[in-house]
Amino acid sequence: MRSERRLAAFLALSGGIIAISWSAIFVRWSRMPGVSSAFYRMAIALPVLWAVLLLQRSARRSLSTRTIWIAVAGGVFFAGDVGLWNVAVMHTSAGNATFLSNISPLFVGLFTWMLTRKLPSSRFWAALLVSTVGSCLIVTADLRHAFSRSSADGLAVLAAVCFALYLVITGRLRAKVDAGMLLALSTTASAATLLVCAALGHFSLAVPGVGPLWALLGLGLVCQVGGYYGLTYALGHLPVTVSSILWLTIAPLTAVFAWMIFGERMSPMEIAGGALVLTGVWIVGRRQKAEIPQVEELLPPVAQV
Repeated sequence: MRSERRLAAFLALSGGIIAISWSAIFVRWSRMPGVSSAFYRMAIALPVLWAVLLLQRSARRSLSTRTIWIAVAGGVFFAGDVGLWNVAVMHTSAGNATFLSNISPLFVGLFTWMLTRKLPSSRFWAALLVSTVGSCLIVTADLRHAFSRSSADGLAVLAAVCFALYLVITGRLRAKVDAGMLLALSTTASAATLLVCAALGHFSLAVPGVGPLWALLGLGLVCQVGGYYGLTYALGHLPVTVSSILWLTIAPLTAVFAWMIFGERMSPMEIAGGALVLTGVWIVGRRQKAEIPQVEELLPPVAQV
């Protein structure tokens, strides 16, 4: 039974990876500010997520106030991840933004060190160095657009920080909360956060046409509902380190899609940088005795009624 669950988790994660790989394409097709398209991604997904949740009687369990607020915090960080990444995609190549945003496992290791005071192994620091060099190659590859693209690439790195915090919180809560309930709560918090950001930043929420509307539907239904339901389900049956490493395949898939659809070609330096980023994160995710402490060690136990 346990092996069957792990297989189901791997399949769910694989489907989620393919779905999420279309995110950059849909964001470009939406022709909207990154924060606005991120809001619609959450808002469109919400009715589906809550409808499915209401149909699942087993998922409708009472949760403590503390658990709900922790899930909301995860949603706020996820809003930061999606919003910052959407902005980055509109100002740099889809491949660059995706490669840089996928260094989140390294930040998971750093947060582990900060919260548990357990020094990561030398293997972790070597991986961090390799990925840092790769990130620098990606950012500086196109000197003609060094300032504008490096600023967008910086936003992609900040998105990785937010996603790492989302992974930490989601991985911990999945031991207590059903995947559907957790995703519905975090997505609701994300939508509210992005709506406030759009209002404060005076970003237009007007959809510019039928084509962008279909792109927004793709973001909400394919990427958010399909993609992140697969990830959230997998986090309940696979270690967060394993899930985050497999998640790395999104970057090369996105780069391939962007090349096929938009004709975006990565330079040899950008390809080398992307390879170094993936190599570094792969190194830190290998299961050894010196493995980074699991996410259960990062947060105190979560009470549930």
